[in-house]
Amino acid sequence: MAETRPRGRFLLTAIDAGGTLPPALGLAAELVRRGQAVLVLSDPISEAAVRAAGCDFRPWRQAPHIDSIDEQTALITDMEKGSGLHQLQVARDRIVVGPAAGYAADVVATVREHPVDVVLSDGLPGMLIGAQATGRPIAALMANIYLRPTPGMPVMASGWLPPRGPLGRARDALIRTAMGMVLDRFAGGLNPVLAANGRPPVRDLFELFDRCAEVLVLTSPSFDFSSPHIPANVHFVGPQLDDPAWAAEAGDWRPPGEAPLVLIAASSIYQDQVDLLRRVATALGGLPVRGVLTTGRAVDPAEVPAPANVRVVRAAPHRAVLPEAAAVVTHAGHGTVLKALAAAVPLVCMPMGRDQKDNTVRVLRLGAGVRVSRKAQPAEIAAAVRRVLDEPGYADAARRFAEVLAVEAKTRPSAADRAEGLLTG
Repeated sequence: MAETRPRGRFLLTAIDAGGTLPPALGLAAELVRRGQAVLVLSDPISEAAVRAAGCDFRPWRQAPHIDSIDEQTALITDMEKGSGLHQLQVARDRIVVGPAAGYAADVVATVREHPVDVVLSDGLPGMLIGAQATGRPIAALMANIYLRPTPGMPVMASGWLPPRGPLGRARDALIRTAMGMVLDRFAGGLNPVLAANGRPPVRDLFELFDRCAEVLVLTSPSFDFSSPHIPANVHFVGPQLDDPAWAAEAGDWRPPGEAPLVLIAASSIYQDQVDLLRRVATALGGLPVRGVLTTGRAVDPAEVPAPANVRVVRAAPHRAVLPEAAAVVTHAGHGTVLKALAAAVPLVCMPMGRDQKDNTVRVLRLGAGVRVSRKAQPAEIAAAVRRVLDEPGYADAARRFAEVLAVEAKTRPSAADRAEGLLTG
């Protein structure tokens, strides 16, 4: 007798922060394919992608929201400029604490107007507070590696390996303590929002995750590092490999010829990447390869002049490009890295910031690629590409890890499996 899945109504809350939205919408699309109803509460800029995933859409109202690529770029520019102190202040005021009451109010109002059975929530505190105020079971989503500061795991954004020996453990403990002091101050700013929503206060920002039924980490447990201190409600559910809607239907991207194909993929949103893209294009111009260079939504392809063997486009569907690719040159965003590895394609990683150094060190641990400075000149970039193409060990390592991902996809509960489990939990 065929198994009958329970049917339910899901609310997904998210912002369009670039690489975090496509995995969340990939989960939503899979739930829709399984016959579930999904409503997405997100930025107006994401409405087309939400509807392409088969979901209903509702925009943020009281919370701040992004209406255009220009607005998104302006926010990112403000967040990533200046000193580390300035960046923390902007993150606090515009993302974490400042808009928390608005996010929470929108989530509560949406569930009141559109009753749901389960809430799937981006990890922003305001969204989690609102979700918890509804009384529904919640799965918090981490659309990358596991980011919580945890003993035995490298500190996020460090690009480090797990600590070895007393000095390494002491170093990581010191950094975790410093980060905890900052996050504790953030938590204090959230407690009035928690009180207004009938929720108890927190001392640690990540206590909000402990109050969720599940935390779904959208990566492979074999890609990330591990620790016995990871909470029991955390589950590694594998990467979501769907292309974003704005890239899935891209036009002619394939450069002519029969030479090995190299994909150049940097951030899909603004990361001041134009100069890097220009240097990579120049590097490929001196190699016997074909290149397809994707600029992403925030960069006009006309800003990246390229040699004859490199085609520059705003987007290309990775699902179509990667089976033909021999190598990927990338900023090492989580989505691009996992898609390349799933397709058994080795990487040249040029991390620019955010979580990209963390992803890079995991690629190096697998032996599936090399690292080049984001400031590298064309000759150094070309040498790295040549190395990855000419030395078979990199492709062999990528192929072995693709097999690991395939086995995990068949044998481990997926994000959709876990989400549906909350309907009967």
